[in-house]
Amino acid sequence: MASTDTKPDDLAGLEAGLDALDAVQVRRAPLREVLVAKVLPPVVAVVLVVLVWQLLVWGEVTDDYKLPPPSAVWDSLRDMWLKGTLLEVVWTSVSRGLLGFLMAVAIGTPLGLLVARVKVVRAALGPILSGLQSLPSVAWVAPAVIWLGLNDKMMYAVILLGAVPSVANGLVSGVDQVPPLFLRAGRTIGATGLRGTWHIVLPAALPGYLAGLKQGWAFSWRSLMAAEIIASSPDLGLGLGQLLENGRNNFDMPGIFLAILLILFVGIAIDLLIFSPLERRVLRGRGLLVKN
Repeated sequence: MASTDTKPDDLAGLEAGLDALDAVQVRRAPLREVLVAKVLPPVVAVVLVVLVWQLLVWGEVTDDYKLPPPSAVWDSLRDMWLKGTLLEVVWTSVSRGLLGFLMAVAIGTPLGLLVARVKVVRAALGPILSGLQSLPSVAWVAPAVIWLGLNDKMMYAVILLGAVPSVANGLVSGVDQVPPLFLRAGRTIGATGLRGTWHIVLPAALPGYLAGLKQGWAFSWRSLMAAEIIASSPDLGLGLGQLLENGRNNFDMPGIFLAILLILFVGIAIDLLIFSPLERRVLRGRGLLVKN
């Protein structure tokens, strides 16, 4: 029969091994490593895209007015910068998008908690939220213009109708993934009601909630661009959507490409500056972002 006695040295080794597994080794990467791993790949990708673009222009695959050279787009960018309108146009759209997104978070978060925690509310509103999330935001522009007119209220209404369902559904998904053991442990220590929601449910649901926030921002930005393109007016100021529409009306392909690139740049910048750091912080706090 095999012996079941455990030596002290074996226990010490086992405890040391478990401690090593539990310990999360976090080290700050050197600047050179960060530049090579994070900055160099997207820069190389952008250079390759511009190179292929220029090769297509040189190969005359289509007419110049359909595919302008990168230099023409650069000239449009420089002209806007010299006129002092570039930052103004970008800020007009970014400020609207961020404010609309914050309003969507303020509305979608309690709505998501209500849907996730109350069965009757989920049965009533759950399918509606899913349907609204799949509805293209551009569909809300026409009724919003009729209801509210050509003003900023119309813009924010379109953003909210596009983003709130995504934020709420993301939180519902996160709450559904909370282990029941966490909820029972919270009730045991008296964390019930709002206290349990704040200290137990929301922290445990944070990964799914953060995914919903990212999607909510994407819907906010897309909804805003749709509203600015369709409901362009001098009274609304010149945003990126209006810049794109003006390029179409004036048959200005460099201006159209510039507007598209600026819209893309803003979306990437918001993700890199806000959501990516939040994701890394959440993953690191859960021991899921470990450097070997």
